[in-house]
Amino acid sequence: MMDPTTDTAGTTGNPADARASLEALRAEIAKAVVGQDPAVTGLVVALLCRGHVLLEGVPGVAKTLLVRALASALELETKRVQFTPDLMPSDITGSLVYDTRTAEFSFQAGPVFTNLLLADEINRTPPKTQSSLLEAMEERQVTVDGTPRPLPDPFLVAATQNPVEYEGTYPLPEAQLDRFLLKLTIPLPSRQDEIDVLTRHAEGFNPRDLRAAGVRPVAGPADLEAARAAVAKTSISSEITAYVVDICRATRESPSLTLGVSPRGATALLATSRAWAWLTGRDYVIPDDVKALALPTLRHRVQLRPEAEMEGVTADSVINAILAHVPVPR
Repeated sequence: MMDPTTDTAGTTGNPADARASLEALRAEIAKAVVGQDPAVTGLVVALLCRGHVLLEGVPGVAKTLLVRALASALELETKRVQFTPDLMPSDITGSLVYDTRTAEFSFQAGPVFTNLLLADEINRTPPKTQSSLLEAMEERQVTVDGTPRPLPDPFLVAATQNPVEYEGTYPLPEAQLDRFLLKLTIPLPSRQDEIDVLTRHAEGFNPRDLRAAGVRPVAGPADLEAARAAVAKTSISSEITAYVVDICRATRESPSLTLGVSPRGATALLATSRAWAWLTGRDYVIPDDVKALALPTLRHRVQLRPEAEMEGVTADSVINAILAHVPVPR
């Protein structure tokens, strides 16, 4: 494994080295963020699958710091946009600006032209602005004045939303939620983790200065490319494929749901399971990989019936019940 104190990321292109470098991310990000290993893993899985992530958690649980630390440890460019009701689509994508010196219009790139875009509180901006991200997320390009402009690679949108405050918000429609590969919940820290956080701050930790915290690049774009190539070669048996389909079809038949998982969701679960299998050191997918990624991949792709929601049923509980019910291939 690469020494996490080095300032240069591993760029050998070797899959084994790439896996070791990506595994080193956890230790590196832990220098800035305490107790969020599942979220770190989810973000890495999304990068391997060329997907996007919806981060949900109450304010103050280090969602922004997590994305910034990931970008620093991966040596990627990151930008942050605070979504507000008055934000316009051009504030995200960019626009044509008239240059008085040349008497011509030139394109001024928006913050979406980066590797990791942190869309903070995405549900606080109107649907018109929310939808400005759709083309970027799906096509990895932005079209302004009829001209498509490709986004850099890698490109990941990490959007955040607050699960407890809905006044003045615009809930994301199902079609846009489906564009996110994963929905990760960021919990409040345990008592010991919170003590560790306060101890670090008491010792002078500055969340705005990750270099001073010791966060260094331990992986880079070349490692991601090598890892993606290796993930694409991870084998999936016909039994595992059928298992994924059975899980997704069961959501469409659940009496607690008005909306089940679409074929796109099934494809997403197959992709995330494959990435997780490779990260754990295997070149084939097993049922436990599917189970491990089912909740973050599917929880935002289903819709509860109002009566079930009133009874305290959650998307996670429905998916867990389905996982317990659908026969596991041997």
